[in-house]
Amino acid sequence: MRQTTMFNDRATEVAELTRLHKAKADAGRAEETDKLGAEVVALFNRQIRPRHNKFGKLSAAWEALLPPELAEHCALESLTRGTLTVLVDSSPHLYELRQLMLAGVEQELKTAVPSAKLRKITLKPGRWYGGNGEARF
Repeated sequence: MRQTTMFNDRATEVAELTRLHKAKADAGRAEETDKLGAEVVALFNRQIRPRHNKFGKLSAAWEALLPPELAEHCALESLTRGTLTVLVDSSPHLYELRQLMLAGVEQELKTAVPSAKLRKITLKPGRWYGGNGEARF
């Protein structure tokens, strides 16, 4: 007993199955892509290197001048026209950091990194990480 198919004759059925097999084989084959190395290097040079050059020495001096328990609650956000903007994640830490700035840490930072041409430091409340405590960059 022969199975009933939608094709009237065996040759049409074989031709259609061959066509489907070829189409699926072509779809399963990965397309040729360029290597990602050049794109990753370009992304690094375009986005990460300028930020690192801008904040590298400043960040190291910041970490050295602040107590570690306070430094983990702060993040350098931007440096624009001599104004360093720092995000602080809570009001108590913001108050403590303001007191440190008034005690002379701001001036020490200015003298530690003269190439940054730092004029003032602005402290802002804010978060740079998600709600579960993990950093979000």
